[in-house]
Amino acid sequence: MSTRTDAPTRREQILKAAAQLFAERGFHGVGVDEIGAAVGISGPGLYRHFPGKDAMLAELLVGISERLLSGGRLRVEESAADPARLLSSLIDGHIDFALDDRPLITLHDRELDRLRDSDRKLVRQLQRQYAELWVTAVRALHPGVPEAEARAAVHAVFGLLNSTPHLATGEDGECARAATEALLRRLANGAFAALGDA
Repeated sequence: MSTRTDAPTRREQILKAAAQLFAERGFHGVGVDEIGAAVGISGPGLYRHFPGKDAMLAELLVGISERLLSGGRLRVEESAADPARLLSSLIDGHIDFALDDRPLITLHDRELDRLRDSDRKLVRQLQRQYAELWVTAVRALHPGVPEAEARAAVHAVFGLLNSTPHLATGEDGECARAATEALLRRLANGAFAALGDA
């Protein structure tokens, strides 16, 4: 799967800065002026892009859920005929998210309840659809595994992969990322392989 390499838009810059600040200090611990300063515009200038902090939070949490689901569906289209390849591809895609978007994981854990009911329900709906892609892939690879067990394994692997905000970040850059990526991949694959041993 290709990733976008063009420069981020101003909205994307604002969202990235907001995610980082919200994750570090909490939604209520960050003002609009601070988000603006992080991207070089005045706080009031943010209102040309978003009606307020609530809208930023909603776009961050709904947006990442939509991205995960659309990426997962694309992986299914590319690899559905090969269950092992599909599950490996889903794992790789989620590892990229877990390493590249750590602030969003923290935000989801801490701030999901701050969303309006409609946005929170949408996030949950998108997440359920994403998880079902994984459950279907796991059961295609391990046909004898009951659905409830496959679903529990998928959520356990999500918990494992989404633990990245708690991992120490070293100064080795790509070397540290490659090692973490390899470790997460081994652990996730090991968890699913254990289903076949049961």
